[in-house]
Amino acid sequence: MTPTALDREVRQDVADLLVRYATAIDRRDWSLFRTCFTPDCEADYGDIGSWRGVEAITEWMERAHAGLGHTMHRISNQQVSSVGDVVAARSYVDAIILGPDNRTGTRAIGFYDDEFVRTDEGWKIARRRFTRLLQTGLPRGTAG
Repeated sequence: MTPTALDREVRQDVADLLVRYATAIDRRDWSLFRTCFTPDCEADYGDIGSWRGVEAITEWMERAHAGLGHTMHRISNQQVSSVGDVVAARSYVDAIILGPDNRTGTRAIGFYDDEFVRTDEGWKIARRRFTRLLQTGLPRGTAG
């Protein structure tokens, strides 16, 4: 099946959801984070890990970010389409993750391939696959 274009409202709703995801991580707002995924979501972040269910991925994200300093997840280039009944998007992610000193850290760049479902609360991520293209350490003193 060939992907078809979606109306502007659906594309904007998906873009808003992706920004909400990034904002939730950067603010450590785990209640907001939970609103991004279906209860039975499947998330595959490659060698970082895989999770089934919103509670499992939220628990991991909370633990992984607990000891960190500032983070900045930027999500761009959302290409939203539908194939049959599935709404999907590929989006780029460029994340800066600082250590507790807010002076050293990591920059990770990659893309998300997501499938979304419409719920009573709006669109949610049902399946996600993250592909990392680059990860590099930030030299001491670069940040802060």
